[in-house]
Amino acid sequence: MPKLKIDNMDVEVAPGTSILQAAEQLGIEVPRFCYHDRLSVPANCRMCLVEVEGGPPKPVASCAMACADDMVVHTDSPMVKKARKGVMEFLLINHPLDCPICDQGGECDLQDQAAGYGYDRSRYHENKRAVPNKDIGPLVKTIMTRCIQCTRCVRFTDEIAGMTELGLLHRGEDVEIDTFVQKAMKSELSGNLIDICPVGALTSAPYAFKARSWELAKTETIDVHDAVGCNIRVDSRGGEVMRVLPRLHEDINEEWINDRTRFAYDGLKRNRLDRPWMRDETGKLRPASWDEALAAVAEQLKKTKKDKVAALAGDLCDLESMVALKDLLETENLECRIDGAQFDPGERCGYIFNSGIAGIEQADAILLVGTNPRWEGSLVNARIRKKWLADKVHIGVIGEAVDLGYPYMHVGATPEDFAAMVKEYAGKVKAERPMIIAGMGAFQRGDGEAVHAMLYDAAQELGCIKDDWNGFNVLHTAASRVGALDIGFYSKGGFDLSKMDFVYLLGADDLNMDQIGKKAFVVYQGHHGDIGAHRADVILPGAAYTEKDALYVNTEGRVQQARRAVYPPGEAREDWKILRALSGYQAKPLPYDNILQLRERIVKEWKHLGTLDVLQPAAWKKFGKKGKLLKQNFELPIENFYLTNCITRSSDTMMECTEAFLRAEDVAEAAE
Repeated sequence: MPKLKIDNMDVEVAPGTSILQAAEQLGIEVPRFCYHDRLSVPANCRMCLVEVEGGPPKPVASCAMACADDMVVHTDSPMVKKARKGVMEFLLINHPLDCPICDQGGECDLQDQAAGYGYDRSRYHENKRAVPNKDIGPLVKTIMTRCIQCTRCVRFTDEIAGMTELGLLHRGEDVEIDTFVQKAMKSELSGNLIDICPVGALTSAPYAFKARSWELAKTETIDVHDAVGCNIRVDSRGGEVMRVLPRLHEDINEEWINDRTRFAYDGLKRNRLDRPWMRDETGKLRPASWDEALAAVAEQLKKTKKDKVAALAGDLCDLESMVALKDLLETENLECRIDGAQFDPGERCGYIFNSGIAGIEQADAILLVGTNPRWEGSLVNARIRKKWLADKVHIGVIGEAVDLGYPYMHVGATPEDFAAMVKEYAGKVKAERPMIIAGMGAFQRGDGEAVHAMLYDAAQELGCIKDDWNGFNVLHTAASRVGALDIGFYSKGGFDLSKMDFVYLLGADDLNMDQIGKKAFVVYQGHHGDIGAHRADVILPGAAYTEKDALYVNTEGRVQQARRAVYPPGEAREDWKILRALSGYQAKPLPYDNILQLRERIVKEWKHLGTLDVLQPAAWKKFGKKGKLLKQNFELPIENFYLTNCITRSSDTMMECTEAFLRAEDVAEAAE
């Protein structure tokens, strides 16, 4: 353990720690542009120069110099200050003075460090170099004249995103960041380039010229576009969501988010339901008051037998609203698996990501079954790629072969292939911590429960279950799914939706509405006028995930709290409040009047849901149901990464991405 002195303070660090990292441990600020905690070290900006006594007779780059015993380092000596001013002056030679119109203004590393470490004037009077902007797609706006060639973007695309589409081209004064082939940069993580760029060379195209950072109210909340539960910050102004940024959470998303999470926010203000609607005698929807709509629903509910009442919960529902709906209807005809997934929900270990997302880094063999984690959980896929880069872990895939950003062995595509693989490797797997990740593609089929039982047996035979390790994981696609399963929002025996007289759709849009009988009375409660609203007899406007305080349970089984950033539009209300108000029109109102009382009711029955942001291990028990396995291939559940729910389908940005990335690819394939 090297011991050294930095600015007259002693510190002991782990072997291989850089001077910059050691200084951070002491709380000493060392400016930098190219260095990033999660990227390789290029040492090309030279802004982190420090003086080392007895070392080279010049400042050294602290990000690339490892600490050594008895080293004495100065980070604020006259030599260092002069060197940093020289570096800053050099970096600003060609940088344009367009801070007043730059979207990075107010949160720009170059701006801050120029003020803190640079000269107050320039000695250069030559013409500045201009660099053409690059068209890398509809999400990231490029103004390459501002680029200081720190290469963070190049390293991110290569090391984190898994694409080699950006590079440093040419030499000397002509050097610039560019794409090797002039085309849109296709990656589900491309928006993170905006965050890691220390200047205004890469900014958000949809956010361009919309607001300044100091004008925005910042709310820490949770993403619901998939089941990963990424931690995000929602920036809003005047009741409108202006942008979405990632928050640091080492165990879930680190400091990244995918492009759907980041850019689909414009769908929150389009196609919104802002008042109740009712279908009249002519079959047309007309505006209604809350009193009129709730009274009509209550009256219909009173005259319908319990066994003819059904409720479906959509992919974006929060935990409180599903509990309130379950308490209100008191029926066994409940279902949250509206995508048709069939698996045994009786044991919690059978439907959660048992190892945790961070546990991927402990695995030494990974088997993916019926899943494309690049689209179903982009940050899960990034974690797998991180593990592969670090240890070249062996990865196998059973299902459709797709580009995941890392090499893998394609074992097959059917349950038969899976069974043959297990038979071949059972008892022979040398991995200490093997892992199985099953996606919804393994269960969205007629033999889903039999596949579930097969996965249980495989986990046992391949050594995925040990005293200190549970490597069986299910990757869900719906933010509401694990929470709904935890509270029993599913039917144990199943039911025929076509025979129901009263159907309550709680944000359920991704459902084949033909399954509902034509004579059924349908209530739709949600925030967008999507598929469910078109079928409804009564529409009750709810709140989107940025408009309510709510709990969500991610695919790991981790309870997380979302916070309200803006208020719902018009007469829309939070979902649990609508259900509480509806219960008031019946003889038995729900026994909670505020969200704290509702959460107390939840914790009283499901104690594990009372602890926030903690993984709750599930005891390993048998799950699944033995049966005949079909010979058909596992099919992937997501056909379009950018259009997966009612919010994204209302987003112009996501539509542009579909045109730029997916449809352009289809055209190219057809041409070939």
